[in-house]
Amino acid sequence: MEMKEIFSERFKSARLMKGFSLQDLADALDNQLSRQALHRYEKGEVIPDNDKINQLSRVLGVSPDFFFRRTKVELSEIEFRKLSKMPQKEAILIKEKTKEKLSRYLELEEILGLPNEFENHLKDFDIITNYNQINEAAILLRKKWNLGNGAIFNVVEILEDKNIKVIKLDVDEDFDGLQTFVNKTIPVVAYNLKKANKPDRIRFTLLHELAHLLLKFGNVTERQKEILCHQFAGAMLLPEDTIKSELGEHRNKLSTLELANIKKQYGISMQAIIMRAKDCGIINENYTKQLFFFFKQMNWKIDEPYDYEGVEQSNRFEQLLFRALIEEQISMSKAAALNNQSLADFRKEHQMAF
Repeated sequence: MEMKEIFSERFKSARLMKGFSLQDLADALDNQLSRQALHRYEKGEVIPDNDKINQLSRVLGVSPDFFFRRTKVELSEIEFRKLSKMPQKEAILIKEKTKEKLSRYLELEEILGLPNEFENHLKDFDIITNYNQINEAAILLRKKWNLGNGAIFNVVEILEDKNIKVIKLDVDEDFDGLQTFVNKTIPVVAYNLKKANKPDRIRFTLLHELAHLLLKFGNVTERQKEILCHQFAGAMLLPEDTIKSELGEHRNKLSTLELANIKKQYGISMQAIIMRAKDCGIINENYTKQLFFFFKQMNWKIDEPYDYEGVEQSNRFEQLLFRALIEEQISMSKAAALNNQSLADFRKEHQMAF
């Protein structure tokens, strides 16, 4: 790929991430660069000089290095949760932000010569059409990943350990998560940073997206597929044997304190526990509806009365960055660029370490 082509592609990506039209960008630059000049950059007709690149970097919020990054990032078809509520402009912004974060991540792995092969342990699983199959798939994956039946401490870290890239995006509230493959082989799931104050929701979203990523679904409606993916997330977080040991085989009533204790231990919302109890036959349909009506009356549907206080994050990218830096495989300025920071900000933040 020619340098002009690389620049034009990256320039357009930076503009879309900012949510700018070409005229918006010209206005943000106080018309020091005209819309026509910017159009020529985006068409790959010309590469601006260093001063203009620095101007563009400042306004678009990327490092100058961003415009010349060669790492290939091609996303397969993306499935968003809650896409129907999302404007097209926001969907494009999310896609470009995902690509940008992945380009830095993959470039860092390339520099270190790290493999990123992913093994889908569910690739030969039956085509999914019902709950029993979903439950079996979750049991199999937990077994293959050596998770046992206990609580999953950190879903993000486990996915990253399995070579599934986890991307956090600071985007519109309507976005929960997405899943796709990058360069056809590397699985990616993303979640919204705005949900970070509810780690149980992040955990559920990531495992919901994992179901879309790993499983093949049969002749089911989109709504049925979403329910099945919800059930997979619930089964991954709270296996059937585990919830039955916590609540018993059959119950006529459940207390909010029981639900709260399970939430705090297993990192799954009280409402998801209720649905899991119904799916496992512990409570019946009628009592499930009563519980959800109670939650609605108490205004607990969004903010439940008890919180899960676990941590959902992975430091893998930072660890790789510091490793490459201390082993002198990259310079300080390159480390700053990969971390999407100015050199001055990177030095200030990490001066004690280096």
